[in-house]
Amino acid sequence: MLNKYANWVLHSDVNPFEIVKVISDKTILIREMDSEELAWKKDVHVGGFSAHVSNQHEQKWDIKSNPNYKTIRCRKHKNGTWHSAFGRHSIDDNPIKFRDYNFQLITINGGDLFPTHYSVLSN
Repeated sequence: MLNKYANWVLHSDVNPFEIVKVISDKTILIREMDSEELAWKKDVHVGGFSAHVSNQHEQKWDIKSNPNYKTIRCRKHKNGTWHSAFGRHSIDDNPIKFRDYNFQLITINGGDLFPTHYSVLSN
């Protein structure tokens, strides 16, 4: 496996995971990566659920490895897709973070509706 990342695809959002170890051709160990949104000007219009961000594909992220997060197993299904306990992953050459602002304008305690760390921090 030449690719280094197994980005988690949750509907239209994508969260970066890195491949830590290849166990076999059907099993890999992956770990979530830190992602911090960099400044960019959102072009927001009325519409959608509460607003529409027409230039959301211009978002920029600073993505870094974090060895303090636990690793999880990701397995290849018979149909060729990769899945972990979180869901489907896309095997890629680059880490990808994408937030679909047209669906996730709701926040919990100032954070994402779907927080990314899911209590997978090491003890």
